Amino acid sequence: MAFDGVTIAGIVSELKDKLIGNRIYKIAQPEKDELILTVKGSCGQVRMLMSADASLPLLYLTEKNKTSPMTAPNFCMLLRKHLQNARIVSVTQPGLERIVRFELEHLNELGDLCRKYLIIELMGKHSNIIFCDDKDMIIDSIKHISGMVSSVREVLPGRSYFIPRTQDKAELLECSADEMAAVLKAKSLPVYKAIYTGFTGISPCIAQELCYRAGIDADLPSSELEAWALERVISVLKGLADDVIQGKFCFNVVYENNQPVEYAAIRLSSYAQEQSRDFENVSELLESYYAEKNVITRIRQRSVDLRKIVQTALERNVKKYDLQVKQLQDTEKREKYRVYGELLNAYGYGVETGAKSMEALNYYDNQMITIPLDPMLSAGENAKKYFDKYQKLKRTYEALTTLTKETKEEIEHLKSISTSLDIALKEEDLVQIKEELIESGYIRRKGNAKREKITSRPFHYVSSDGYHIYVGKNNYQNEELTFKFATGNDWWFHTKGIPGSHVVVKTNGEELPDRVFEEAGKLAAYYSQARGQEKVEIDYTQKKNVKKPNGSKPGFVVYYTNYSLVIDSDITGIEQVEDEKVK
Repeated sequence: MAFDGVTIAGIVSELKDKLIGNRIYKIAQPEKDELILTVKGSCGQVRMLMSADASLPLLYLTEKNKTSPMTAPNFCMLLRKHLQNARIVSVTQPGLERIVRFELEHLNELGDLCRKYLIIELMGKHSNIIFCDDKDMIIDSIKHISGMVSSVREVLPGRSYFIPRTQDKAELLECSADEMAAVLKAKSLPVYKAIYTGFTGISPCIAQELCYRAGIDADLPSSELEAWALERVISVLKGLADDVIQGKFCFNVVYENNQPVEYAAIRLSSYAQEQSRDFENVSELLESYYAEKNVITRIRQRSVDLRKIVQTALERNVKKYDLQVKQLQDTEKREKYRVYGELLNAYGYGVETGAKSMEALNYYDNQMITIPLDPMLSAGENAKKYFDKYQKLKRTYEALTTLTKETKEEIEHLKSISTSLDIALKEEDLVQIKEELIESGYIRRKGNAKREKITSRPFHYVSSDGYHIYVGKNNYQNEELTFKFATGNDWWFHTKGIPGSHVVVKTNGEELPDRVFEEAGKLAAYYSQARGQEKVEIDYTQKKNVKKPNGSKPGFVVYYTNYSLVIDSDITGIEQVEDEKVK
């Protein structure tokens, strides 16, 4: 998941095909550290996004545009002055550095042909977009870096531009086999670390992939590699260098549990083929990958307030439950006090005045017991005292039994809401969860505000055998699926003893193949608190066996006839279709 030199080589290859010879039509700076250049030419119109954001530097072609501020920033105005209608002469990358250099040709105020360079450095927090003249003198940059900030290089108008050499790495594209061997032998590190710390432009992900291709353990010390293993590593390194030089790339994203986890400009063969998705070009890959990532990040940010409310309520109820359980344990003495009272009534006539205890035969278990007495009270008064204690503890027990049950149900309800927040992928999914919190009394509805329109729908999957599977995103959808949508012979799935979604398989009156049960079980495991676990126990039964107790919380059900299976929570390969209204 690194924007490494190999990925940038793929970008440069694409930009050469699409941009060289074309002219810059528009320049916009929608964000502080971001430019969008609209380029027109023989290939039509394309937009190029350049971002020097410290947390996510990017460079790719896009069809999307962004709204620019009413007043353009100074750097944008400078570029418009010099580069409006400039022709892109070349796009280059020095070695496998995370740097792209655009050579631009334009006419100055006198009509003379001039050359300028726009350079983007994609180096994490050191990322920058720098504008230079034909002598590599900095005209301006999107970020000004003074000597107070960096002792290595100043990026200020009037300074000479150069690439800082802060790391002693070899240029992979220029290395011979002997030089590669020397780099690896010189490092007492695991092989994959020796690769990405020894050669420019290689990320840990690609280093691991190269070790996999070489058929060696990535954690072996590179300095201790046997001759055959070293030869294999050098062979895959040279193969990578040749592919980059020849422009042979394979742009793919790797998914785990339907979420993107890695991308690269080479085939990540260390992952299963069904986990990978190929793209025609790197721009599509980057736009798709970060769009999917942003959806997850954005929904997490939007749900922060709801998560805080749920977590606070959950912590409060857990504390209350622990206290109630402790108090309930204290009531266990009640039966002992009742027996004391009965025995005192039966045998107390023989107790001497002022006695501190009495021994008697407990006719419930035929054992002798000693009953403590208050010497200031008679036997009858002591018996009454014990009966009073018994009655008080009995009332407490009965009340706490009900309260403890209610508190436990509330904890399970809040855990299920927390799971719903984890499942939510869109803002409309949060609306229904918020409505549930309002109706449960955790959020107050503002003034005369009306109930928000519900547009969120359950997830819809199609099994490998063509059967439709539906997954509730929250408690309301769970109830709708189970009690309004499913029919008696449809199959119902849920994690055993763990908050999660109701999963319904429509049978169409047919007998389901075993594979459908496995796929539905995986969906139930994935859309639960057990997500990510390799072994999850799933209960499944026909819908007609599932009941809802009167007055129970949304989504709470009971069933007494069921089957069970143990399965992993990896849903890779199960086809998801667009959400649709459940009819």
